[in-house]
Amino acid sequence: MKTRSAYTAALFSVILLITDGCAINPVTGKKQVVLMSEAQEIGMGQQSDPEITAFFGVYEDPELQQFITEKGLEMAAVSHRPKLDYHFKVVDSPIINAFAVPGGYVYFTRGIMAHFNNEAEFAGVLGHEIGHVTARHSVIQQRNQIIGQLGMIAGMVFIPELADFAEPLSQGMQIALLSFGRDAERQSDELGVEYSSRIGYDAAEMAGFFNTLERQGAKQGASEIPEFLSTHPSPGERNITVAKLAEEWKKKLDLTNPSVNRDAYLRRIDGIVLGEDPRQGFLESNVFYHPVLKIQFTTPHDWNFQNTPQQVQMAPKAGDALMSLTLAGGGSMEEISGKILEQYQLELVDSKKETINGLPAFLMVADQKQEQGTIRVLSALIEFGGNTYSILGVSELSKFEQYQPAFLSTVRNFKELKDAEKLNRKPDVVRIQTIPQRMSLEAALTHFKMQKDRFEELAILNGMLLSDQLEKGTLIKVIGK
Repeated sequence: MKTRSAYTAALFSVILLITDGCAINPVTGKKQVVLMSEAQEIGMGQQSDPEITAFFGVYEDPELQQFITEKGLEMAAVSHRPKLDYHFKVVDSPIINAFAVPGGYVYFTRGIMAHFNNEAEFAGVLGHEIGHVTARHSVIQQRNQIIGQLGMIAGMVFIPELADFAEPLSQGMQIALLSFGRDAERQSDELGVEYSSRIGYDAAEMAGFFNTLERQGAKQGASEIPEFLSTHPSPGERNITVAKLAEEWKKKLDLTNPSVNRDAYLRRIDGIVLGEDPRQGFLESNVFYHPVLKIQFTTPHDWNFQNTPQQVQMAPKAGDALMSLTLAGGGSMEEISGKILEQYQLELVDSKKETINGLPAFLMVADQKQEQGTIRVLSALIEFGGNTYSILGVSELSKFEQYQPAFLSTVRNFKELKDAEKLNRKPDVVRIQTIPQRMSLEAALTHFKMQKDRFEELAILNGMLLSDQLEKGTLIKVIGK
């Protein structure tokens, strides 16, 4: 296993091997200094894509996936880099976000797809993200930020010595999380207007969507809003600029009746999952439930918590300990424990077989010697349902006694999930309803028996105010199961 310093040296060696030269920016036509050729850029995208899709998961809706691919390829064909091999995916995340990585890979979360209210809004953001690719913003930002990414891990662990045991953010995810400066965002706005106009959409709709993002950020205290919003120009400024650019492109392209396609889009997303999907596991009252795997376990009180398709990670606010649960590989528990010792270069301190809530288990304590001190690991392997689950509890040796009770509590409370209500928990989904007569949005939500404490959430979801008057036959989003 490489140490942190070895990893840093290796990365700097890679950087030094990259030819630092000038290239012509496809959008501006000007020379600029970049650290990679187009072939390297494409290679970065090809490497990042499986890492990103593994981290989020792909949203299982073939028709929606086909829709964004068709629109994406149509738009890419009129972009400044039409010969790139573009890929477009909806990833299974509730966060409202869209992002692109070098080489033509563009991603939309199901969260952002649920919040669009017409095809023109979607097309504007699609053009914006393609603009990041065509203007090579990720490549330029990679040049600017690559050194700053060296120590980046899951965002919960602050003791460098524990980094070996945290699931690191892969290079692909680091690239996906790069933020851009205001100049790059303005340029992508301009390209979003141009590209969406060129395929016949009303680009003025794009700016209105960022008002939806701003309202969502205010509602959530900005905790759910992607970092890219903070680097964008203000929504007020964007509305003016985008509206002006949209009018210019309408005249330039002689677009007398640009498409918005509100009803078609709303019907397309009828049934899309909204918010967290309990089928992927959910945390409730310090207990994690996974209905598909049919397992549950307690989590330490007031610890940070992160659930991804590959694993669950937990860490105290101080960031000086870590717990994780993953599916272990094949083999007996003794064989798997040997692989863990080898993988992390651990020295065995103690081990024993045990039965936990009727399930076969193997526990061991082991140490990793480092120059800075000793890291102690509690490893628990538990067999259930044809799988072997690996739970690791990690801290510095000096703090292991402090955290051991929390580690053991999680391990000893691992059990089969039998609660029918938890097993059958269904996600919220977007449902499309038709207004039966002229009324306000608030009256319509009351008519469709929505919970009053979710009215503001639904107003944002619909890109409306509760006081907005709607005509008979208008389609709106409500929440169903």
